[in-house]
Order: sequence, then C-alpha cells, then structure tokens
Amino acid sequence: MVTATVTSKGQITIPKNVRTSLHLHAGDRVAFVVHGQNEVVLTPITRSVDEVFGRLCKKDGLTCTVGQMNKAINKRMRKHSS
Repeated sequence: MVTATVTSKGQITIPKNVRTSLHLHAGDRVAFVVHGQNEVVLTPITRSVDEVFGRLCKKDGLTCTVGQMNKAINKRMRKHSS
C-alpha cells in the first residue's frame, strides 16, 4: 500500500510510483470519485482534443499523416510503459 500525508491546506503529493503507473505528468488533471464514506478512486482525466490540437505537426507547419501520428503515439506509449 502506498500512502501520502494531507497537509494543513488539504493537499497531498501523489507518490512517484503512482504517478508513473498512471502516466501522470505536471499539469495533468485527476478526478476523485468518492465511493461510500471511506473510499476514493483517483482517475486521470484525459486531455480534450482542443488541448492537444496541433502538437503532432512538424515545426515547419506541415501537417502530419495518420501514419506519422500513429508512429508518434506508439513511440510515446512505449516510452511510458518502460
């Protein structure tokens, strides 16, 4: 079991191994889903299309093909699962 301490301001730091498991990075959002009175599930919130629009374009402004996007996604997923 992994634990964290609540600060006087009601804040916690998500332990590194949990952040790694959930693929969380600085700026990512999470949802807290309360189950009953003694259980909470922390769920990563995926980013909307508007937030990531254009990130896979080349620096010269050219758009990417679907194949290039799939390759970039696969590369990123392999990096996170290692």
